[in-house]
Amino acid sequence: MLRFAVVGIDHGHTLDHVKGLVAAGGEFVGYCPRTSVPALLETVRRTYPDTPQIDREALFADPSIDVICIAAIPCDRADLAIRAMRAGKDVMTDKPGVTTFAQLEKIKRTVSETGRIFSICFSERHCVRSAVKAGKLVKDGAIGTVIQTIGMGPHRLQLPTRPEWFFDPEKFGGIIVDIASHQVDQFLFYTGSTSGEVVASSVGNFAMPERPAFQDFGELLLRSENSSGYVRVDWFTPDALPTWGDGRLTILGTKGYIELRKYIDISGRPGKDHLFLVNGEETTHIDCSDEKLDYFDAFTADARDRTQTAMTHEHVYEVCRLSLEAQAKAVRLGAK
Repeated sequence: MLRFAVVGIDHGHTLDHVKGLVAAGGEFVGYCPRTSVPALLETVRRTYPDTPQIDREALFADPSIDVICIAAIPCDRADLAIRAMRAGKDVMTDKPGVTTFAQLEKIKRTVSETGRIFSICFSERHCVRSAVKAGKLVKDGAIGTVIQTIGMGPHRLQLPTRPEWFFDPEKFGGIIVDIASHQVDQFLFYTGSTSGEVVASSVGNFAMPERPAFQDFGELLLRSENSSGYVRVDWFTPDALPTWGDGRLTILGTKGYIELRKYIDISGRPGKDHLFLVNGEETTHIDCSDEKLDYFDAFTADARDRTQTAMTHEHVYEVCRLSLEAQAKAVRLGAK
């Protein structure tokens, strides 16, 4: 049985990691209670009352722990991952796994030297059942050859719940690195691209002049040898929407297209994970709520077998590189 622990409880995605690994047969053996979000720590305590709180130094030193899950403040994740790998543990981290090019190079070097797994759980694909179903439909040729993706990642700001680091690009990496890495991952995955280039990018601050460094809007245009992709992310989800964001993805193929409404169907269908398929044979809505999330099973098998079936390191590195490059070259819009 895979034994795992959590170090860094600063983002709610840590609960996705724990839930997914437990469902895959893992044992949640402990977590470090250091956090910048006390309410999140309390949620972990309530959800897993029998799991002990353990100092992170003891977790790193425990040879019986196979995997460390990390959802710390973004700028701290790479160093924690490196410590875990040098302690002989595989790593599952929240996005962004890195916030600088220097961190990315250190991660690459550590993986090479230790042979450990460094995996980023891109929750908008790995934890979204409609996204899993879309991958299977694309693989089966339901829309022909994929030539473009359009990914939208709107989020609700929820100001009262945000810690101070949330407003500091040095801490979260910038809106493209932080949020749009999801959509970069999806572009590479659904188009079958192993590499890409940033054609153009921009970031902006349109609604928070009191926080001039903050970025509430970001966009980028990507291109690979066989496809293109457009990404838009923002913090402008209206309060009336009954979920945190209307995440959408359109996958265009030579014989049709797929549209995902990941978290809500604003036309009124209940629940989430709505997939719309349009091709030469049908126009249909697919409820993906029963689709299995296979990332965590694959990661568990990789940790056991020393394979890379859940996600290759090359894919992780390319998502990080493209996100960092798009952030670095972005034109600034809105408040200067």
